[in-house]
Amino acid sequence: MEKVKNILLAGVGGQGIILASKILSDGLISAGYDVKMSEVHGMAQRGGSVTTQVRYGEKVYSPIIGKGQADILVSFELMETSRWIEYLKMDGKVVINDYKIPSAPILIGKNDYPDHVIEHLKEKTSTTIINAFNIAKEIGNVRTMNVVIVGALVKAMGLDEIDWESVIRSNVKESFGDINVRAFNMGLSMVH
Repeated sequence: MEKVKNILLAGVGGQGIILASKILSDGLISAGYDVKMSEVHGMAQRGGSVTTQVRYGEKVYSPIIGKGQADILVSFELMETSRWIEYLKMDGKVVINDYKIPSAPILIGKNDYPDHVIEHLKEKTSTTIINAFNIAKEIGNVRTMNVVIVGALVKAMGLDEIDWESVIRSNVKESFGDINVRAFNMGLSMVH
């Protein structure tokens, strides 16, 4: 086993971040890691920011990731990347879902959606960009966007040796098993 690794998942309420973290945590536990997970919902039901923190390794004592400690930041929504980037280590990685959910101030015209988020990140850190919404739409269910992102994360972290199919199937309703496994595999294939 290795030292403790830290994964911060950030997005907007309703994007399935909690389920994604549960799948990730269960997979890591099945591989023999000690895993701690914490979640912050905020104003999730109103489209507010949602984060989860997953820490894994030989022995993990706390579920909390401090600023500058995340090995990887997984952003389910583009603007959320900017909000949580200070938690990323200097040599950390970012997996970004190139998908925008305008906040209330943007919708009413008080603020503009930030420009060039991806370009700024690419200048500073190792960045993987996917459009999980389009992939999920292509396979027939946009609600699988979160599992597409888990697939991309797993590949970016080099954790693809775990039996993710059985983990996914144990975390979703049986009738959604096949499409979620397909979503996961599509996410895996997006990262090289």
